[in-house]
Amino acid sequence: MQSFSARTEVPEQAQGATMALGAFDGLHLGHVAVLRAAQEARPDRLLAVAAFEPPPKCYFAAPESPSFRLNTPRLRAERAADVGAEFMFEIPFDAAMAGMAAADFIRDILVGHLKPCHVTVGHDFRFGCDRRGDGAMLRAMGEDLGFGVTIVEPVLDHSGIRYSSTRVREALKAGHLAMVTTLLGRPWRVEGMVIHGEKRGRTIGFPTANFHLEDQLAPRFGVYAVRVNVLGDPKWYSGVANFGRTPTTGLRQPLFEVNLFDFEGDLYGKRLEVGLHAFLRPEMKFPSLDDLVSQIGRDADEAAQILSVVA
Repeated sequence: MQSFSARTEVPEQAQGATMALGAFDGLHLGHVAVLRAAQEARPDRLLAVAAFEPPPKCYFAAPESPSFRLNTPRLRAERAADVGAEFMFEIPFDAAMAGMAAADFIRDILVGHLKPCHVTVGHDFRFGCDRRGDGAMLRAMGEDLGFGVTIVEPVLDHSGIRYSSTRVREALKAGHLAMVTTLLGRPWRVEGMVIHGEKRGRTIGFPTANFHLEDQLAPRFGVYAVRVNVLGDPKWYSGVANFGRTPTTGLRQPLFEVNLFDFEGDLYGKRLEVGLHAFLRPEMKFPSLDDLVSQIGRDADEAAQILSVVA
């Protein structure tokens, strides 16, 4: 996967790609269908994904509002590569982009910089100042400017409900991890840099790697069965994680505390990618530290059992 900014000259090898265009926050299975449609439209060309960064809804959100992003840019690119994309075009979304006329976006950004042979969008895709551009406009201008267009109709799950980022967010807030995995096509992932903490975990037999979420949605406070990758290491480790404010040992800013099974080494300053596979229980306050330690042991056993069947 190679990434480029939409405001710089795209290298020749990335020009003429068949391109999926959108915000793609979370890259759920509805989004994946847009990428697949781009592949199917021009199987003779390499697949590219063009995504607004940040997603427009995040740009327009109130500055003090908590993040509701599902993916960091790196995680979004990683997921796109898993689907088969060779290139990621990040389209900077700022005041200039928000105010750009839809026709100018097509001529200057799509044709002028990205140079796709084909563009695929979802049925509800809108772009340009005041969201005046849509798939029909893309198709009409594409006929004159030399690129094809596919508009993908809504993709429904087995119960007939449309895949959406909103459904993913609601399921994460409720701790419904099975639903999240179903909507995304894989477990939801977070990432962060390991920081120094109070080092209390190692004194009770459960050392943890701690990190704050950066620009991602905060899921339900509680304990999770997780799989963990240390970036740069090909191996994934099983583990158990708590996300929350640790009321038993003292309230603080929400933090991920991850206990990796069968891992030896120093993780301070390393970036972790953590996949949330199952929600075990809500965060709770225990009457004593001994009660907390006993529960952590039960959580670790439950997580290990759940993850024993994960490849």
